[in-house]
Formats: sequence, structure tokens, C-alpha cells
Amino acid sequence: MPLEPTYREKIAVLTDTCADIPPELARERGITVLPLRIGYAEGEYQDGVDITPEDIYRRMPDEVPKTSLPTGESILAAFDSIRRAGYEKAIALIFSSGISGTYNAVRVLAADYEGLEIAVFDTKTASLGLGAIALQVAEYIDQGMEWEALLARIPRLIQETTIFFSLDTLEYLQKGGRIGLVTCVAGSMLQIKPIISFAPDGQLASVGKVRGRAKSIEDLARRVRELVPRDRPYTMAVADGGCPEDVETLKTLLAPEIAGSHHFYQGTIDCTLASHVGPHLIGAGIQILDPESAE
Repeated sequence: MPLEPTYREKIAVLTDTCADIPPELARERGITVLPLRIGYAEGEYQDGVDITPEDIYRRMPDEVPKTSLPTGESILAAFDSIRRAGYEKAIALIFSSGISGTYNAVRVLAADYEGLEIAVFDTKTASLGLGAIALQVAEYIDQGMEWEALLARIPRLIQETTIFFSLDTLEYLQKGGRIGLVTCVAGSMLQIKPIISFAPDGQLASVGKVRGRAKSIEDLARRVRELVPRDRPYTMAVADGGCPEDVETLKTLLAPEIAGSHHFYQGTIDCTLASHVGPHLIGAGIQILDPESAE
């Protein structure tokens, strides 16, 4: 449930479970989170509600679940909840349309919804990238940024948010049909680890490959470090899929950059992304902010 608004304009933030925002942080910031669906042979679950990423990993490789977008009823229920809380407007920040139909579903229903003005954005990203965008928009609202200024700022915020992932294997992306622009890597015997990111159109895309887990973590740190600006504030984020020791190693490598960041967030990979990529995913990202964001 969103928190009661305390700023000039009554603007809510809506995102989905692919944002990987810790539930307590979402509640604290008043962000409404829409769960995607996870399907197994015996039934369907709601991402983060009645199934966890650990459940997904435990059942792999015996069974890879199907994922699907939220039902129309659940999307409308989220709109209703926001409206009943006294909000007049809402910003919906949604998982990349390059690998999910969630954005289009939310956009279509928002267009005809009465009693709440809703602006829907395809963030072209997911996980820690989507989460950082949603959290920053909530901060802008708390600071008193008005509707038109928000609508103008968000596309730039999306463009200046970059995330990278190291995968253990491409097996699950191939099985789930979400391979996108990712180049298949032969060489499991050589411990080749693909590094992926989001292309401008929101599809997953290869950006490199590294031999060995330790080198892949170093590569993630290097890629993020190279994007750290000298004269602008920035947010950093990391996330892992069932490998907390590896994310601690990543944080150690990025310690100076994390210390210099405006915000730092750490999350756990959601059930939907876990279903697509399998266990042992590790991610790192950076969001470059306008100077006034740190004031």
C-alpha cells in the first residue's frame, strides 16, 4: 500500500517486482509494487508474494518455470489502491518491454483508467536499474518536484542508468526464449562467463565474456567504475541471485566508488529474472544524476 502523500502534488510511484527493491524500502518510500506471475506445472505464484528466488533455484534444473505479466485485475487493483490513498497522479515505471509485455499491459489499462492520471514509462531495464529509477523518482517527489518537471526528467534518468550482469550460463535464457541480442557463448568447460546489459531497445545484449568467476566480478567492477562521473552525483547498486559472497566481493572492489555515491542500494534478484537467467547472477549498476539531486 502506498504511504499517505505529504508533498504538494499527490503523486504516487508504481513499479513491478522486477525492480528488486527490498520490500521494507519500498514501503518506506511509498512505492507500490506490482507482482509478475511465475507458473509451474502444479500452479501459479506471484513473484515475491508466495514464492521466493530461492524456491526457483532449488527447483532448477529439473523444472524451469514460465513467467507472465500481471493480470489486468491486479493492475487495476494497484491503480485503485493508489487512488483510494488520496493520490491524484501516478508515475508507473515498468520492466523493459524488450523482454516483457508488462509495460504494454499497464499502458493500455492506464489510458482508460478514470480518477487517476497515470504516466507510464518503459524503463528499458530491470532489476537494480529499474529499482534505482523508481527510488530516485520517489525522492524527486518527496523533494517537491511537480508533475511536468517529473515527466521531463524521467527519460533522462532512464537514459543515464546503466547496469551489467555476469551470468553463470546462458542455458536458462535460451530455454526461456529471452536470449534477445545475447551472443551464445560456447565454452562451459573453459568457465567462460558472459557479461550482459540492456540494449537501447530494452533487449538483453552481450557486452563481453570473461574466463572464470573471479574475473567476471572484476570485469563488472571495472565497467561500472569507468562510468563514474567526476563532476556529477551518482547512485550505485548491486544485486545477486543466490550468491551473497560474490556480491560482497564486488562491493569490496567498488568500495571507493560506493563511498563517493549519493545513494547505494543492494538488492536480491527477483523471481522473474531468476527464472530467465538461472542461479548465481551478479549485477552492478550506476545512475548518473543531475547536480541538484545531491542538494
